[in-house]
Amino acid sequence: MPEGYCVKCKSKKEISEGVEEVMKNGRKAIKGRCPTCGTVMFKILGGKTAAPPVEPAAPAQ
Repeated sequence: MPEGYCVKCKSKKEISEGVEEVMKNGRKAIKGRCPTCGTVMFKILGGKTAAPPVEPAAPAQ
């Protein structure tokens, strides 16, 4: 599991129960909990997700 910073413990910890999400702006992130205190941890990952390819519309006849 990835490491994140817990604001409550003020140290880096492994994110437990981590789930990968996509934010509104298209970036990936991991959301989980601190194994020590249970506070929600959030880590933004690099890069944006690839948008599905758009097919051109068929010409009207």
